[in-house]
Amino acid sequence: MAIQLYCQACRAYAPVTAKKCGKCGEVFPREGRKYRVDVCVKGKRFYRFADNLTIARELEASIKSDVIRGEYDITHHKAKKSLTLGDLWEKYLPWAREHKKTWKDDEWYYRKHIEPRFKSKALDAITPFDIEKMKTELKKGINARGRPFAPQTIKHQIVILRRLYNLARKWGLYDGKSPVESVQMPKVDNQKTEYLRDEEAERLLAVLDTWPFKDTAAFIKFAMFTGLRRGELFKLTWDDVDFDRGMVTLRDPKGGKSQTIPVCSPALDVLRELDVVSTFVFPGKDGKQRTDFKGPWGRIRKAAGLPEGFRFHGLRHHYASTLVSNGVDLAVVKELLTHKDMTTTQRYAHLRPDAVKRAAEKAGELLNAKGRGKVLKIAD
Repeated sequence: MAIQLYCQACRAYAPVTAKKCGKCGEVFPREGRKYRVDVCVKGKRFYRFADNLTIARELEASIKSDVIRGEYDITHHKAKKSLTLGDLWEKYLPWAREHKKTWKDDEWYYRKHIEPRFKSKALDAITPFDIEKMKTELKKGINARGRPFAPQTIKHQIVILRRLYNLARKWGLYDGKSPVESVQMPKVDNQKTEYLRDEEAERLLAVLDTWPFKDTAAFIKFAMFTGLRRGELFKLTWDDVDFDRGMVTLRDPKGGKSQTIPVCSPALDVLRELDVVSTFVFPGKDGKQRTDFKGPWGRIRKAAGLPEGFRFHGLRHHYASTLVSNGVDLAVVKELLTHKDMTTTQRYAHLRPDAVKRAAEKAGELLNAKGRGKVLKIAD
């Protein structure tokens, strides 16, 4: 058994330690490499391909164990035992831990909803009807909070199944059709845009100014003035803050790469008033990284008289919509929110209703003046 690098230029093979192909001289890239797992048993050869070395080693170990158990039919070059979804999940999870930041969400959903239904089923035995049945059961079900499952939650189960089948085919573990291809995804309306009316924002700031816990108030104020995500605030360290330049560096943000963005003076003033008690700007217990803010946010939201359903993430929506409603270009907002593309920014940065109403009133004034033959000066 052996693992070799696969040259995508000339289709030759080389040792995993090779820097370039010995046949064509092509330099192997640092990312996007392909590997071949080569297994020979009793003169018969088996090949499997993988997109990274970790998966290749796992495939090699899996084939070895299958051969030892006699589950490979040497004559026909195929496994006697059909791959089950549970088998595939055990191969997927190590890959997800390495490549997906949200792998814990995948694992939770799999254990909760997918494993009880499909773990022991072979990949070619799961039908579109089985998945539709799961959709129906979840629609009628109740979550841990006593509420119906959201369409996004139901969709997430199907997305996980789709990813599992796609990777199984990509890794050469399955060559059949994915049943998910014949399943309609639930319609999800996730265009929710939250914002604070002027009086609500004023009440919130007034509560924060008198809140007894300075670090909690500062956490919310800084979020209001920067639009940063809660997770980005959790990871922010004092080394990431450049007071002289008015910049902060976001390490490993949701978008992937670390980024440095400008922040306003009021936001920096919030930080200047904090005591440095940890490497983290907003530390949790014992100076370690904070991991939750639900309790403090719920108490302050209630004290400020904000709607019960207004989430902490709504501060980010409010930040974006306030900028757009006051004429800041979407391209600038995109950079401040560290979005990869403009589509995401447009989703967040809807105009606030009060700005739209002012525009409608202005339209009435302009059209009425024009209809009466008057000239109405437009303010800059």
